[in-house]
Order: sequence, then C-alpha cells, then structure tokens
Amino acid sequence: MEKRVVVTGIGLVTPLGIGVEDTWSALVAGKSGVGEITRFDTTGYGTRIAAEVKGFNAEEFMPKKEAKRTETFIAYAIAATRMAVEDAKLTIDERNGPRIGVLTGCGLGGLNMLEVTARTVDTAGPKRVSPFFIPMLIGNMAAGMISIQFGAKGPNASVATACAAGAHAIGDAFDLIRYGKADAMITGGVESVITRTCIAGFGSMKALSTRNDDPQRASRPFDRDRDGFVVGEGSGMLILESLEHAQARGARIYAEMAGYGMSGDGYHMTSPPPDGEGAARCMQAAITDAGIRPDQIDYINAHGTSTPLNDLYETRAIKMMFGDQAYKIPISSTKSMTGHLLGGAGGIETVFTVLVLQHGILPPTINLDHPDPECDLDYVPNVARKAKVEYAMSNSFGFGGTNAALILKQYRD
Repeated sequence: MEKRVVVTGIGLVTPLGIGVEDTWSALVAGKSGVGEITRFDTTGYGTRIAAEVKGFNAEEFMPKKEAKRTETFIAYAIAATRMAVEDAKLTIDERNGPRIGVLTGCGLGGLNMLEVTARTVDTAGPKRVSPFFIPMLIGNMAAGMISIQFGAKGPNASVATACAAGAHAIGDAFDLIRYGKADAMITGGVESVITRTCIAGFGSMKALSTRNDDPQRASRPFDRDRDGFVVGEGSGMLILESLEHAQARGARIYAEMAGYGMSGDGYHMTSPPPDGEGAARCMQAAITDAGIRPDQIDYINAHGTSTPLNDLYETRAIKMMFGDQAYKIPISSTKSMTGHLLGGAGGIETVFTVLVLQHGILPPTINLDHPDPECDLDYVPNVARKAKVEYAMSNSFGFGGTNAALILKQYRD
C-alpha cells in the first residue's frame, strides 16, 4: 500500500533573500533579484547581468574552518537544509538516521572550482591543485555533505538532469517514501554557476538576455520582447515525510505531495518540440499519478524561462494538456524575479508552490508588459493575486528533452 507523503519543512537561499520569509515577501511584491554581475570582470561579455544571492555568509550555517573549504553550491544546499530541518523541528539521530535520506538535484556542480583549478594547473602546475578540488566539484557532494552534517543515513543520491534536476530529485524522494524505502527525505535543488564559462557558454548559444542596461526588467517570460533567460543561483530544500511519520511526531504539515510525472522529448539537444508534446505527456503523467482530473489543477508554476522558444512551446504544451481549461488556470513564472537557477530551479519553485497553497497568494509574472500574442494564457501579470488553490503543479524542463512535473495539494486529514 502506498504511503501518503507530506511537506513538513522548507528552506530557501535565493536572489530575493536568505530564508523563506524574506524571499516570499519579495516574490509576492514583484521584486527582481537581477543585477550586474559582481563575481568577475564582464568586459567583453554579451551578457553582464545575473541573479546573484546577496549577503550570504556560509559561517552562519557551518563552522568557519569548514566554510572555507566548502564550494558555494554545497554551502547554499546546507544552509537551505538547516532552515528546512529547523522549520520541520525534525531531530535526526542514530535511532532514525538510517530511515532518513537525502536526494538533491544539481545541474553543473562546482563549475567555479573547475575554472579556478584549470587556471592553477596552467599557471602553477599540477602540484598546486587543492586536495579538495574533486570533492568541491562533483554535484552529488551537496547530498553527501548534507548527510554528513545532519546524520541522515538513508538513501543518498543526486540527480543531474539539467534544469529539471531539482524537480526530479523531489519526485524521486517522494517515490522513496511512498513505496516505503524511507520515512523522511531531505530533498530539493541547488546551483551556483555564475561564472565566466557558464555565462560565455550560454551566451554563445544566444540563450541569455542581453538587456544589460535594465537588468531588473531583463527576465520577462511570455512577453513579446523577451530575449533570453537570466542565470540565477541558490537552493530550495524541503523535508518530505510519510504522513504517519509526521503525525507520530506531531509535525506541522504544509501540504501533501500528490503526483509526479516524467517524460523525454526525444527531439533535440536543447529545443523542446514545437507542439510541446513531451511536456504535455509529462503533465498528464503527473495528473494520472495524482489520481485527479485536469480541471482540478488550480495553479501552475511554469518553467517559464523567458526564452523565445521555451515560453511559446510550454504555452502550447499547457493548451495540449488542458484544452479550453488552459485559459482558466492562473500560471506564473517566478523566474521573472529569481532568474533561472538551472538545476536548482525545481527546488525553489516547489517551495514557492508550497507557499502558494499555504497563503493563497499567486506570485506574479513581472515584466509582462507586452504579452506575446501566441502566449495568451493567464500568467498573473505583474501583480500578485489572491486565490483559493486546492491542487497546484510545478513544471521543470531541461536540455536533452528531460521533463518533470510535480503536483501538490492542500493537506486534509
């Protein structure tokens, strides 16, 4: 018999703030976290903007000595996890540790460390390479270090499915609990790759916005004048538990996990199919898994990257999936404010979806000033909206044609 799975804790490190309260307040206020890149000299780059995390101090979340040898993406994940564990009031010890696991999503891992080390090898030779290079590089070390720091000794893994990684991690963690392989999971997504090669690489693909003179208006999903996405960074982590485990310890329950869908486009390395067929199948899989009708979805947190093709094809996918009902479902792209966290996107956006259920407020899609005539759904333009939401969906799609959809619902006894 499948177990019911609930969300009992959440944590956020985002370009809008450190912590759930600061991020959510900025999100519903329609604030942008995008600005000029401060991490490196952007002279000669076509894109000189990104959504950086501001004011983060790793030493607030781990010992000073450890903070110095922890790559940024791992530190973000540990920080968001500490918030989520404390929020859930979850005690992890030798008794329950083997039944509590960690599953994180990350697209590119310690890319900055790779760049730094490559320069070290070229200028100073191989003997000057740090022994911490490999552990600071590999994407699964976020899950590994969370396990070590918090004593979670259950299933431990990392998903690397590009921009769908965070959502896939949460969905896979959901499955581990409902099929009895864990009692609780620490799960979510993380990314920190505002680096020379990342900006240069996406820039060479013409995927990034070049609205350098107006950074806060650069990420504009579904708008006629969108010209590419903005790279963001951060982490969103959740505590998932079986309902019986949560009830046994008297935990507060934010929401219930209802469905998880996956699909592959089988179409192109970076572009979704023009009709959105793969994404539509993914959403259908999630709805079927949740055991509900399409007309029961009250809100969608869209992938909504602000690229010309993604926004159009996601709109087509939603229409293919929902038919005329698509025009009645409010949809928002929070990437308009946070930028695109790549492998971390599904983590923060699932937390946002939980908060939508909690507060009954739909975040806006900001900068939607001139709607694309072909993107003609209700994208909650520019101003947050109150709404009653029973079921909510969060979409995440990645390069390679990998898709994930999660459905959460109001918790009822």
